[in-house]
Amino acid sequence: MEQEVEIILKVVTLQDVKQLQKISIETFSDTFKDANDEADLKEYLKSAYNIKQLESELSDSDSNFYFVYYKKELAGYLKLNVSNAQTEKHDINALEIERIYIKPNFKRLGLGKYLLNYAIEKAKELDKTSAWLGVWEENINALNFYKKMNFVCFSEHVFELGGEKQRDILMKLIINK
Repeated sequence: MEQEVEIILKVVTLQDVKQLQKISIETFSDTFKDANDEADLKEYLKSAYNIKQLESELSDSDSNFYFVYYKKELAGYLKLNVSNAQTEKHDINALEIERIYIKPNFKRLGLGKYLLNYAIEKAKELDKTSAWLGVWEENINALNFYKKMNFVCFSEHVFELGGEKQRDILMKLIINK
């Protein structure tokens, strides 16, 4: 008899900030270290994932973080923003998927798709008209994944990684009621 794979989602709270910091640094580094300057990466990690910054984000009622567990092990996380917490104001009635990151040893298990589907369901629950996200133009795997999930390109913006300016492709999915 095949055992059912156990995937659990848990809301991240202020008490989880150190664990959030650890997984944020680990997953961002794993995703981008090979394609970026080490000094720029370190500078970004220090500013984006310091405890004070993460506590501020966790305290914002328009932002929500979720840990995803696979077979009881922390495998990744998701960050969603609505209203004024969105990093850009394209549509106040949209949901921003700011971060979906999976630890290296949990990739290719369907967890990214699971988190994305959860985000889309959350957008529907909240009566949002669309869900959107930004993807680095050189992250071809992510771009292809989101296209496969019916996201379409609608704009772009500059993302600063340390001292380097990079181009992110903004993608969105229209939410059907």
